[in-house]
Amino acid sequence: MSYRLMTIPDYQTIMLPLLQIMSDKKEHSIQDITKLLGDHFKLSDEEINELLTSGKQTIFYNRVGWARTYLSKAGLVKQTKKSCIVITDEGNKVLSENLKKITNKYLMKYPSFVEFRKRRKKVDNGKKATQSKDNDELTPEENLENSYQEIRDKLSYDLLELVKACTPKFFERLVVEMLVKMGYGGSWKDASKAIGQVGDGGIDGIIDEDRLGLDSIYIQAKKWTGAPISRPELQKFVGALAQKHARKGIFITTSSFSKDAISFAENIEYRIVLIDGERLTEYMIDYGIGVTNIASYDVKRIDNDFFLD
Repeated sequence: MSYRLMTIPDYQTIMLPLLQIMSDKKEHSIQDITKLLGDHFKLSDEEINELLTSGKQTIFYNRVGWARTYLSKAGLVKQTKKSCIVITDEGNKVLSENLKKITNKYLMKYPSFVEFRKRRKKVDNGKKATQSKDNDELTPEENLENSYQEIRDKLSYDLLELVKACTPKFFERLVVEMLVKMGYGGSWKDASKAIGQVGDGGIDGIIDEDRLGLDSIYIQAKKWTGAPISRPELQKFVGALAQKHARKGIFITTSSFSKDAISFAENIEYRIVLIDGERLTEYMIDYGIGVTNIASYDVKRIDNDFFLD
């Protein structure tokens, strides 16, 4: 009996055909793209349905997802709404080069992609995490940690794109969900009454700091896709806090904060917590909001105490 060798293409091989599919300038969902790419590579049903070791996702769908994210981070495609992307002008330029293949090395010409690949994460002790790399210089444990961080970075990026595309009403619900999961506001029902009200002088809502309601925290939530939040926006928020005789506030945005805005928040007598888009998605991942577990790996070592005679 003969067996056909699996020929599922790697994600770098997928990138150019994916971009070519997008040349029709139409919006495509990841499901649509996956089907079209499966036809392009003439994959069998067996190959299309081959699962990752976790058994929760197919190998091909996973690789298409990585290809889409890498092209998006390089600016060759962009997300327009949930799970849909469209080609950009830069993407069309790349197609005009008649490349034989798009690789990570090629995408390194784009600063946004370089930043995505080389992004270092701050850890609790203020040091930087090891830059993502996978080679023989690292131990298997180090490679595992770096791979985990790269997967988490991709998830964080994809989450932020979805949040930016959602409606303001959905964003308000997301903020409520996150704060309740973090222990603020009591129940979801109680918290939802406090957030999502009509803005009052730069304040979008009020939430209890604890279940007993001993103190209140004022919220400003901006679904912002443009330039970073500037100092005047924070000054407006602080002015609103002063009118309420409040001392604590949380400013949440899908964008980022300018250096001047961060410096302002750090040097005033009010306690203002700034949550930008990246930090927001980190909290979403940590508290299980909008994400689901697909695999879990236990790393074990010998228990020497067990073998003591």
